[in-house]
Amino acid sequence: MKNASIKEVAKLAGVSIATVSRCANNPERVSEETRLRVQAAIAETGYVPHGLARNLRRGRTNIVMVVIPSIGVPFFGGVMQGIQSAARAEGLSVIIEETQFNTIHTDKIGAMLVSRQVDGLILLATVSPFGTEILSNRSKHRIPIVVGCETVSADLASLPSVHIDNITAAKEATLYLASQGHRRIALISGEQGSLLTSDRESGYRLAMREAHLPIEDGWLLHGNLTFAGAMRATRMLIEHPERPTAIFCLNDDMALACVHEIKRSGLRVPGDISVMGFDDNPYSELADPPLTTVRQPAAEIGERTLYRLVREIEGRKSHGDGPEYVPHTLVVRQSVGNPASVGDPASVGDPTE
Repeated sequence: MKNASIKEVAKLAGVSIATVSRCANNPERVSEETRLRVQAAIAETGYVPHGLARNLRRGRTNIVMVVIPSIGVPFFGGVMQGIQSAARAEGLSVIIEETQFNTIHTDKIGAMLVSRQVDGLILLATVSPFGTEILSNRSKHRIPIVVGCETVSADLASLPSVHIDNITAAKEATLYLASQGHRRIALISGEQGSLLTSDRESGYRLAMREAHLPIEDGWLLHGNLTFAGAMRATRMLIEHPERPTAIFCLNDDMALACVHEIKRSGLRVPGDISVMGFDDNPYSELADPPLTTVRQPAAEIGERTLYRLVREIEGRKSHGDGPEYVPHTLVVRQSVGNPASVGDPASVGDPTE
């Protein structure tokens, strides 16, 4: 197929040829409205900059891009190891773009993608860094994209993805706390509006309902997956009139911060308050006490996400377009105990009665 010209892109987007060039090479110099219009036109026409067209006629660029919230998060480090290992096996190079939890301008990512400087894209628990038109099935040259770890926004829900079953995992973790005799179980959740947060909250609510346990006002707080947010939420829970005997945190970073804040207040973990984490990052086993948590197989998620992207690039749909689930595991350590052992009368008895 003949490569579309820059003139055709400019005409379709209603801009000058110079503006199309700026969008591809210096997107920060173009307004967001214009940039999204040009990117949609590039996606629609299949335009490839002249310098890349020769390479693409020979096949692929053999480069994939991974968009990641923060390379400093231990869990993502494990996922990236899996991606890199699978990429080497496939003869692919990997470009990493960090969004700093979606606080930086990401025009560069969209520009590289629609101009075919990479063969495909992996989004690791991050929102789309470009207009939704690029994701549309209406585009003549739909861009291969796979979501790894979690689908965090509604505009990405239709994309192929690789992750654990977050609803089931959160439900099992909460029921484990109930099985240890806890009746007052609080949740420090993630970012409001995130599909990931919604799924794990749903699992917590389902478990509390199944165990016939109430969720008191002020027991479900948002820590935004950060140390500061979790410490603030923990202080509120410690001061709550119905202080919980167990706190379930939706990632291990928040659980570590929660343990720190409980101990700083003069209380014991798990003697006074048990703490459950999520992810099983490398620091969880080294915590004091070691964290009981939900293990996500980070390296396996990375490998399977990369192989899923390769199938998308090659047009193979062996798993369809739906999510591909990987198994999770409840890892029991010392941060969760039985509240009955410290004389909490409200915790005695069968948690499901």
